[in-house]
Amino acid sequence: MSGSDQLRQILSKRIPSPAVNYAVDLWEKEQFSFQTTASRKTKLGDFRFRSDRTIQTITINADLNPYQFLLTYIHEVAHLHAYVRYGRTIAPHGMEWKSTFQRLMFPILSTEVFPIDLLIPLRKHIKNPKASSSTDLFLMKEMSKYDDKSANLEIIFLSDIKPGNRFFLSGREFEKGETRRTRVLCEEVSSGRKYLIAQMAKVKPSA
Repeated sequence: MSGSDQLRQILSKRIPSPAVNYAVDLWEKEQFSFQTTASRKTKLGDFRFRSDRTIQTITINADLNPYQFLLTYIHEVAHLHAYVRYGRTIAPHGMEWKSTFQRLMFPILSTEVFPIDLLIPLRKHIKNPKASSSTDLFLMKEMSKYDDKSANLEIIFLSDIKPGNRFFLSGREFEKGETRRTRVLCEEVSSGRKYLIAQMAKVKPSA
């Protein structure tokens, strides 16, 4: 089985079917090694340029819903295309990457690929894409509607908890404090220590 056939087989189970051919075509233009991984708390996907390798590697968390998976795939592929076009001295999420990401996203920003309720935040996001879509509160909330919640019915975003209320994160109990831009100052109940936690952290409210 060829590399493109293997990638097609993986993507056909991970992203909306109308986008599969386009996603594989991007691989054909600039080939890379592709892997799915277990969920990572700090990132949805990853691309790291290695000068000692001719074929670079892209990884994406396997537990993402189809629309988040596709968005992350294009995000990471844009890194590869930007490095190939502009050189490896560019900033990881600078203007070169942003323009590349915008160009690669444009052909699939339609109701054929994304539900209409995602197109609004996506189009806004694309105007000035961030280093991670997970820091875009509006987009992530809309994206989360398509997550598989069957195993985590009680999980919500930290941004949806009122200040002063308690919640669990990674088995530890916290009390929510004031919001500072994209993060929230929270106090760990057992130790009294304070931590800045992302608004988009998925947490379980205390009973």
